Amino acid sequence: MAHLNLEKLRSAEVATEPYMFTLLPGFLSPGSVSAINATYPNIEKGGSYPIESLESNMTIKEVIDELDGPEFEQVIAEKFGVELQGRPKMYSLRGYTRSKDGRIHTDSKDKIITVLLYLNENWNQDGGRLRILNNGNNVDDYVMEVPPDNGTLLVFKRSDNSWHGHHPFDGQRRSLQMNWMTSEGSKGWHKVRHKISAAVKKLTNAG
Repeated sequence: MAHLNLEKLRSAEVATEPYMFTLLPGFLSPGSVSAINATYPNIEKGGSYPIESLESNMTIKEVIDELDGPEFEQVIAEKFGVELQGRPKMYSLRGYTRSKDGRIHTDSKDKIITVLLYLNENWNQDGGRLRILNNGNNVDDYVMEVPPDNGTLLVFKRSDNSWHGHHPFDGQRRSLQMNWMTSEGSKGWHKVRHKISAAVKKLTNAG
């Protein structure tokens, strides 16, 4: 089963202000989102979790395999005007957002492109909605708000002004993040940090 709607992505526009980004609701079908949630790991704490501990029957692994493929990489490279071939990639899962999460930031300089795929179903909360911001000071000064649900895809090119954040939310909030990195060394550092924050525990099926 193919999960990514690459044709929809190819026709999506890339905004240039306040920085380069594209937003694509419904990048995953409702069927894919449902299948992902049926076998999603039961993450009950905040922080990022490494994908190496995912079990083979988890649908999110199929999605990661497609994101890892050359077709997706080529589309992103062309749309954002960057060379990605041979660049290391880093993946991390989130399942729980803490009230302290969502603070305004730009992403670290060792990230070239950030991909966020939102896996919740029908987000009805005021908090936890990522915002594309005009500055690093005011979360209410934004050009776009992104409900983290129903297979929505957000991709942006990291820059010194790629400010984003959201109002606080404490509770279950599922997402997959992918980054193309500047080097293997920077990828390794992030992976170690994520493992520490996740307490290096094996992820098990939800339910």
